[in-house]
Amino acid sequence: MLKRFFKEEDGMGVVEVILIIVVLIAMVAIFQDQIEDLVEDIWDSINKDAKKIY
Repeated sequence: MLKRFFKEEDGMGVVEVILIIVVLIAMVAIFQDQIEDLVEDIWDSINKDAKKIY
């Protein structure tokens, strides 16, 4: 019965997905300021290039 328990892999995908989501949320929380700065720089670049077209 113990061998069968360790070989059973039902639900492993759910646990892995939850762990990945938790890690991603933690990384976003830690690097929030850097992510905001990066997104702002990207939008500024897009707007500057768009103004050149018009």
